[in-house]
Amino acid sequence: MSIPRIVVTGIGASSPIGGTAPDSWSALLAGASGTRTLEYDWVEQYNLPVTFAAQAAVRPDTILERPVAKRLDPSSQFALVAAMEAWVDAGSPEVDPERLGVDFATGIGGLWTLLDAWDTLREKGPRRVLPMTVPMLMPNAAAGNLSLHFGARAYARTVASACASSTESIVNAIEHLRDGLADVVIAGGTESVIHPVTIASFSSMQALSKRNDSPETASRPGSIDRDGFVMGEGAGVLILETEEHARARGAKIYAAVVGGGVTADSYHITANDPEGTGAARAVKLALAMADASPDDVTHINAHLTSTPVGDPNEYTALHSVFGDRVEGIPVSGTKASTGHLLGGTGALEAIFTVLALRDRVAPPTINLTEQDPAVPFLLSTQPTPLGAGDQLAISNSFGFGGHNAVAAFASI
Repeated sequence: MSIPRIVVTGIGASSPIGGTAPDSWSALLAGASGTRTLEYDWVEQYNLPVTFAAQAAVRPDTILERPVAKRLDPSSQFALVAAMEAWVDAGSPEVDPERLGVDFATGIGGLWTLLDAWDTLREKGPRRVLPMTVPMLMPNAAAGNLSLHFGARAYARTVASACASSTESIVNAIEHLRDGLADVVIAGGTESVIHPVTIASFSSMQALSKRNDSPETASRPGSIDRDGFVMGEGAGVLILETEEHARARGAKIYAAVVGGGVTADSYHITANDPEGTGAARAVKLALAMADASPDDVTHINAHLTSTPVGDPNEYTALHSVFGDRVEGIPVSGTKASTGHLLGGTGALEAIFTVLALRDRVAPPTINLTEQDPAVPFLLSTQPTPLGAGDQLAISNSFGFGGHNAVAAFASI
């Protein structure tokens, strides 16, 4: 029995640089930054050490009907907005509900709902806590609501593996489609946790950039003066299906999803392995599933969060796979523009990788000052042509808990 080829037929995104996938891609190529100073009373109220973040360019509750938005945490709102865009982009495929699946992800889930409910309980008592609180805050809320909205009955699964979450969901979708569990899968991830608690926590662990005087340039992947990541929010969704199913319905195809790898470091709950062993193995697994070699890779969307330790560790991992050739492969660190969407970041960067293959251009890495000799990737501050011929790209995501996930995409 032959293994079916999996393709991308629809994309949707709500990001800090655009309310749709095309708008986000155009802004990325133009070198935009989605990071801004936060205009909330709670920034001063709690004397937060970091006063900026990469908020979504378009609020999801301005797009959804009010009764729908009120039943959803912002994280699920973003998921639904991006999924509706992706579904229409895919041509609103007619598919047997029992052959339509959902592989979705979040790193944290409905944080705003949870903490708002806690405030209500303390200030107004238990009778004022909304009855929908648990269905809104649970991590599987996005997957469940997408299943309800699109009538997906094959399955609705949720991954919560920190910043590797949505790339892992994409890898799961590849496997589920190959195993025949569905003909079409709605895959991706979402996050909306720009909140005083998370800002304070990440700041305490020295993970966030503290460039309050220059938020637009705070995220500096690969730069010698980088000082931490920038929190972002939003969602990315890809419609994945077997090529046979896509061809039969005459769907447009962006790219093929040819491989995926998921591993664990088993090293530290927050720090990644400085040897890069687990991350490297995830890359190798993705290439093995793609029946490809490291020499075939022509573009990398790197995890590159702009943290002092994480960026060189990723270089170490990739050098162990590609050798010195890694310094000649166009690498993009797109979190410089979008910030870090945590559980949603892998899906957004997968979309950027797919569009890079379609347009044969690696997006720029903005805010690159003096490049760190310990991170000698081929980073460009301008869009970089990928050239003619077959293209193979990987998108990397690594998360707290030692989670590593890599997805491989091929041009059509």
